[in-house]
Amino acid sequence: MRHRIVSSQTLARLLFTVALALLSGCAMVTVGDVSPREYIAQRRGDILSSRHLSGQTAETLAMAGLDDEPCERAPLPCINALTAVTPMAEERRQAAIAELWVARATGADFGTGPQAEQARVEAYFEVARHAYAYLFFTERNASERAFEDRQTQVRDYYNYAVQQFAVALGRRARERPGTGLTTDVGQTHVTVDLHSLSWANERPREVVAASGLRFQGIRSTYRRDGLGAELVVDLRPDDGTVPNKAYQAMPTPSATAFLRFAGDNLNAVLTSSSAVLEGHDPFQDATVSVGTTTVPLAGNFTAGYGLWLARSGFASQSLATLFGRTSGINAPRIYLMQPYDPNRRVILLLHGLASSPEAWVNVANDILGDERLRRHFQVWQVYYPTNMPIALNNRAIRDVFARTLAHFDPTGHAVASQNMVIIGHSMGGILARLMVSSSGDMIWDEVAQGSARRRAFLSRRAKDVSPYLRFDALPNFDEAIFIAAPHRGTDFATNRLARLVSNLIRLPAAVVTQFGGILADLAGDDGEAQGHKVALVPNSVDNLRADDPFIRAAANLPIASTVHYHSIIARRSPDGPLEDTNDGLVPYWSSHLAGAESEKVIVSGHSVQETPQAVLEVRRILTENLNRASTDPQ
Repeated sequence: MRHRIVSSQTLARLLFTVALALLSGCAMVTVGDVSPREYIAQRRGDILSSRHLSGQTAETLAMAGLDDEPCERAPLPCINALTAVTPMAEERRQAAIAELWVARATGADFGTGPQAEQARVEAYFEVARHAYAYLFFTERNASERAFEDRQTQVRDYYNYAVQQFAVALGRRARERPGTGLTTDVGQTHVTVDLHSLSWANERPREVVAASGLRFQGIRSTYRRDGLGAELVVDLRPDDGTVPNKAYQAMPTPSATAFLRFAGDNLNAVLTSSSAVLEGHDPFQDATVSVGTTTVPLAGNFTAGYGLWLARSGFASQSLATLFGRTSGINAPRIYLMQPYDPNRRVILLLHGLASSPEAWVNVANDILGDERLRRHFQVWQVYYPTNMPIALNNRAIRDVFARTLAHFDPTGHAVASQNMVIIGHSMGGILARLMVSSSGDMIWDEVAQGSARRRAFLSRRAKDVSPYLRFDALPNFDEAIFIAAPHRGTDFATNRLARLVSNLIRLPAAVVTQFGGILADLAGDDGEAQGHKVALVPNSVDNLRADDPFIRAAANLPIASTVHYHSIIARRSPDGPLEDTNDGLVPYWSSHLAGAESEKVIVSGHSVQETPQAVLEVRRILTENLNRASTDPQ
């Protein structure tokens, strides 16, 4: 073994170092670097995001001589201990207790069964109570803590707890009909106030947490940060049937729940034996007040729309309609994307052939998501049977539109009934143009031209035919947007595939009985139109031929002089002269409208309305519409 000899100088230094360490005792402080990830975790990590108590709560527990890890596992003793500690700032105390109740509510020690579920609901209720106390009744008000991470955390505790409480209450009401809109949570009596919601008298099929929904096919989820639980209420009938109504609000409205505790000071709130769960419409209510404090109300403007489309079955129903199946629809209907608001102007959307409101998913969603547009507009969607001839749909949509306005605004004086915007895609663009055009005798004369038999027929059946061939521009609209609209028809309607589809289309028996002779006589002599064989009773695809008498006449109708109109046109390829391009179905020469205030050409297929460029163009036009309205003399 080799022995190392230590010099006297080295030994002296070693003894000196040991002496310093002994003299410093346990007060030695060290310092190290914190990574960006650790920084965010320390500042914002909490029981909801990391499943561990936040650093702020750990510090508060340390002040009371408690360790955070045992408190995560068994929160109740720590809650009791913190409640008894004095002195302590109430902001610290209530925030920490709220988080501990979250740990309790999300823990796994409840077991199963009704009693376990009730205990969990009571835990969430206490989360909301202490978070509410922190937000409104501690040393500083919410605006003084506006930029603090801790307030954001506590707001999230409140929102999540109210969400869980509201969903549980909705489930209980569903499972136990007749229990009413009241419940007891521990020693606290809770009432439910839905008086400000248009659907308050309907029994929800389900209350859904908006935060738990993830959609495919929707580019963006639009919401407003604030206080309250973002929910969707499913009001569809139990049997899944769709009410056969001409007009109705979307059956999955968005709502925001706000849990208000009785009391006007901290102690009163903490000991309160009553509370109110309020339902708010986020389209109508942007803030909520407690005492003298007003804060933003949370809102989700996408979830209700997305859930409606996801559960509607429109994709299969629209095809069933096209081919005349019993599961399709045989008359137009109008869906309101939010409860009717007399002070918001209407944007009316018309989809195209073999389509449905799903065609507008990102257009409607982006309109609802734009705060300024949302404040001034409401979206209505026309869902109509696309197998029907255009002349019949034109009349039927006009009728259902008039009935809808008469129902919501009998006097016609509401803001909603004036200066509307109409937007149509594909065949819906043709229909949109008809809504803002006056026919005079132009269609009548065009249909009668060149055929003595048709002239005789029109003379004989003038009373029956006139409503479909003569009409005036609807005065409600002052802006129109036509997207990939075949105003002059399309050669695609005469190719082999289109003829095959046309032959498969079936019209409702009632329509054939009532209008079959009229439609056959108007289609052309002996069912022939310039060499193109058409069905005995022409349908919507037949109407899209460039040589169809109705479409040929409609293309030349004058648009009302009070209407600002725009075109959005697609071309599949950026190459070649614009005049020779098409979108795969509709050629440029058919979509182009002379006199349009703007024309946006986008490289895209026929479903151009869903492209980001088209949505931005729609939003630009709507914004300019608002700017023009704000400068127009009253």
